[in-house]
Amino acid sequence: MTSILPVYNRSTIDISHGKGVYVYDTSGKPYLDFVSGVAVNCLGHCDERLIEVLHEQSKKLWHISNIYQIPGLESFANTLTDATFADQVFFCNSGAEAIECCIKMVRKYQDHVGNPDKYRIITFTGAFHGRTLAAIWASKRDAMMQEGFGPPVEGFDNVPFGDIEAVKAAINNETAAILVEPIQGDGGIRPSDPAFLTALRELADEHGLLLCFDEIQCGMGRSGELYAYQHYGVTPDIMTSAKGIGGGFPLGACLATQQAASGMTFGTHGSTYGGNPLAMAVGAKVLSIVNTPEFLAHVKEVGHYLQTQLTSLAKQYPSVIEEIRGMGLIQGIKCKPSNKELMQAAEKEGLLICPAADNVLRFIPPLIVEKSHIDEAISKLNAVCQTFS
Repeated sequence: MTSILPVYNRSTIDISHGKGVYVYDTSGKPYLDFVSGVAVNCLGHCDERLIEVLHEQSKKLWHISNIYQIPGLESFANTLTDATFADQVFFCNSGAEAIECCIKMVRKYQDHVGNPDKYRIITFTGAFHGRTLAAIWASKRDAMMQEGFGPPVEGFDNVPFGDIEAVKAAINNETAAILVEPIQGDGGIRPSDPAFLTALRELADEHGLLLCFDEIQCGMGRSGELYAYQHYGVTPDIMTSAKGIGGGFPLGACLATQQAASGMTFGTHGSTYGGNPLAMAVGAKVLSIVNTPEFLAHVKEVGHYLQTQLTSLAKQYPSVIEEIRGMGLIQGIKCKPSNKELMQAAEKEGLLICPAADNVLRFIPPLIVEKSHIDEAISKLNAVCQTFS
């Protein structure tokens, strides 16, 4: 009998510590970690640079409240907005909180500019935007997320991912925004077609809508650019970021243009822990490391190598691997056998990968991964494929 709420189907591995791209169980067995906390530990486990800044800040100030000036808040906000399209940012603690801020910002903007009846947001099949009551109804990926949590939260119109004609048909007098993941993560590692995102931008401009990108999983260097929108050359009005932005420390952010954020005035939103000094110190350090030409070039190079090696493996085992998907270091294989059975077999080989929708397995290693680690992962995956082929 456990006192833990049974909402997770956990592996039996008892991980005790980690370093770099490896974690170790209590017996000392190493595992190559290509889950990285579900795209969170972008610099791997126990990065010395993050340990140092966290330790230094922990000796000064942990928490003080947003009613005071917070050390590091202004400078990190300026650095993040300077590196992106955004003019303003709200810091919170998770991706779900960033999405909640995004939804509120959309509605508040339309009300602020004289369109109080515009509140509906177009979302897409396969999307995952978090597990708040609003976010589960914005997402249409897994019925289990919604069953028993009715009635549905009003205001979301779900259409097929990538179908621009369906988006056009869904726009009405109450439509306020479009919310999309440039690369669907939990939905099965599905990168958007560039023409699709370009068309969404054009539709948003034509109808006075806000275009919102959820880059919680695909952002912070994972695509090979700091954020995936930079890869596509399509600029959103609002963007959510989390996971890798804190390198393992709980941190989320909602970024926006000044226009999109114009309705968010004093008292309209807040967070007790959002923007706390510990998070600001770590987040600023992560950004300073990731947002360099050398680091992002490394992600592109190693990501391409991973995709090439997975493609080669797929040709060797067509009865096991149906398709390779992804960009940078967010890659996926669509499996023919059960993805969960393959995941468990890989775990026994000492390789950690995680499932996604559409019978896909995700490969989302720390961004510091080297080609030698890719080779090790492919070798372990090859042994798994031999068993299933």
